[in-house]
Amino acid sequence: MIVAKRARRQAVQWAFDTGPPAATVCCANSFHLRIPTMARPPAPLMPSIVAWLGYGGLLPFAGLAAAAVLGGDYAPLAGHGLRDYGAVILSFVGAINWGFAMTIGTLSERRRTELWIWSVIPALVAWVALFLLPATSSAVLVIGFIVQYWQDRRLARETVLPAWFIPLRLRLTIGAILCLTVGALAASARGPM
Repeated sequence: MIVAKRARRQAVQWAFDTGPPAATVCCANSFHLRIPTMARPPAPLMPSIVAWLGYGGLLPFAGLAAAAVLGGDYAPLAGHGLRDYGAVILSFVGAINWGFAMTIGTLSERRRTELWIWSVIPALVAWVALFLLPATSSAVLVIGFIVQYWQDRRLARETVLPAWFIPLRLRLTIGAILCLTVGALAASARGPM
C-alpha cells in the first residue's frame, strides 16, 4: 500500500512537470526538450483520516452483525444495536447533503432547496424504521442506504465532488447493507420476539 501511494504521488509530480517528463526528445547536443502530455493528472488521494473514519465506521456494523448471528442470548440485543447504529449512520449520510447545500456555490436555488429537504428525509426514514419488526426495519434501512447512495451519485454528476467520494460511499454502503442483511436474516431465523 505504501508503494502504491508513493507511485501515485510520483505520478502527480510528473504530471505537474516537477520530475521526469512523460516524453523527451533528445537532440544531437544532448539537449532534452520536454513535451507536455495531455494526460489528466491522477485524482487526489483520499485523506487518510477519511479512510480511517469511514472504514472504522464499518466496525460496529460488522461486530454487531456477527454478534447477532453468534451472540446466543445476546443476539437479539446485538440485532437491535445493529439497527440502531444503521439508523444513526443513515441519518449521518443524509445530513451530508445539508453541508453540500451550504457550501457548493454552483447549485441553483431550486437544487439547493432540494438538497436541504432531502438531507432530513433519511433521518425520518431511519427513525420510522426503529419502530418496525427487526427484518422489516433492516429492509427499510437497506433501501434508505441504496436511495441515499443514488442521491450522492446524482449530485456527483451535477457538481464537482472529490474523486474519492463516490467510490468510498459505494464501499461503505455495500458494507452497511451486507451487515444489516445478515442481522435481518439472523432475526428471521430466531423468529418473532
